Amino acid sequence: MPEKIALFWPGDYRATPNELALPNIIHATEQLEAALTKLGRASYRIEGFLTKPHEAIEKLGPIDDPMIGVCVHWFYGPHTTDGVVGKDNPLLLASNFSGNWPGLVGLLNTGACLASLDRAFSRIWTSADDWSADRQFMARLEQWCNTGSISYREDELSFEATISNEAQAIADRVAEQFRSRRALALMLGDTSMGMINGYFGPRLLNPIGFTEHKVDQAWIIDRGKSIDAERIDDALDFVKQAGVTFHWGEAEAEDFDEHATREQLRDYLAVLDLIDEFQADCLGWQYQLGLLPLRPPSDFAEGLFNSVCRPESNGDTIATATEADQGNLVPMEMMKRLLKEKGLHQAVMFHDVRWGGEHDHRFVWVLLNSGSCGAYAFNHDPDTLQGVHSYRQPAGYFPVPGGTFAGESLPGEITWSRCYINNGELWMDIGAGEVVKLPGAKRDAWWEGTTRQWPFMAADLGVSQETIMAHYMSNHVAVAYGDIFQEMIALSRALGLNVRIMRGA
Repeated sequence: MPEKIALFWPGDYRATPNELALPNIIHATEQLEAALTKLGRASYRIEGFLTKPHEAIEKLGPIDDPMIGVCVHWFYGPHTTDGVVGKDNPLLLASNFSGNWPGLVGLLNTGACLASLDRAFSRIWTSADDWSADRQFMARLEQWCNTGSISYREDELSFEATISNEAQAIADRVAEQFRSRRALALMLGDTSMGMINGYFGPRLLNPIGFTEHKVDQAWIIDRGKSIDAERIDDALDFVKQAGVTFHWGEAEAEDFDEHATREQLRDYLAVLDLIDEFQADCLGWQYQLGLLPLRPPSDFAEGLFNSVCRPESNGDTIATATEADQGNLVPMEMMKRLLKEKGLHQAVMFHDVRWGGEHDHRFVWVLLNSGSCGAYAFNHDPDTLQGVHSYRQPAGYFPVPGGTFAGESLPGEITWSRCYINNGELWMDIGAGEVVKLPGAKRDAWWEGTTRQWPFMAADLGVSQETIMAHYMSNHVAVAYGDIFQEMIALSRALGLNVRIMRGA
């Protein structure tokens, strides 16, 4: 690789996140430049953040040199993909490993976006302050400089598993449900924030027993106007009595008040009516960015839909994927039905793979999404919302005040999964693990070091940090309490999905 290496900054569409991350990304770029210099490689910078698709097309498209994206904050997939598709020059995504500055989240999402477009790339990451002092990082960077790609361990990946007769029977019964009536996903807009890897569309959904119906998010505003004040009053009384703690008017959240929550419940009821009208089974909710300046965040409503205990409940959850991510929505609906068929509680949680660290001689991930985690994670009681806290979404990202649906997830056995596109086909990653209880001081440090207003789950995913960072195809994951590992493998195969199992020895 004798050419100079181009360094570029994939960015957020929003100015504020880029401005906040600028000192961090400058530091990371200097670290990367020093590491390349140590390896005898020359580099140059592409000027400025790539904040829109056309900037990726115009700035990255003409480049034939090897390229490295500096991934040290949240950014949108198309701000890389749209400039590099159709080319085969070596491409590397280089990330920090930080909860406060979650470049790893952007790396995982953009990597999955690239894979969905069949664009070859490699990944590299480090938690070291001095990147050049990280021996593994340097060895991998050197491998990429010499060959244009990086190899990773694959001992925790497999494609076969023993399925018991009981698990196969449960999966067969659930598969028949999808065959007799295809699952209908109500999609409120397309995937948000550049998560193109999370949109499958009818051509991929229909063969596996799903279909979609899109409704423009403007309908939420229009339908919300006709929601009776009495229904909102009843919904607010319900969530209060069920146990939600509202953090109205606290420091840095002075504009978060009862009115903000009422408006979130207005949107919840408007969407509930749409679900009833179209007889939808599950829900993908874009929210960002289209309604960002117009409506409060959707997180509180999403948390309610992923709970059995909710206003005007039909006794079931409505599996809901934030950011309209079908890569999580498909496994959430599948897992929900398996849990019910096996006699377990049906709630499935939606989380970001946010960060992690060592605890008790194993690697534990902080799973943390803004609000699509149901109340069951916080109390293991389907009939209550105890343990749910609603904090104002940070104003720097969410200008209209509204609350989250947060809490600390209880320990327990889990099954997790994720659906994604690879080589034009749908694949399902499946694993098993455990939610763990952290000591209070460590829990608080990890929670405060990420986003304290969001639901927190400390999870051992049953595989190494290396396997997730090197191979996982998303920044999102679907998590269910209980063992449906074999059932999920069998159901995925029965519906025609390719299966990759992530599980350690």
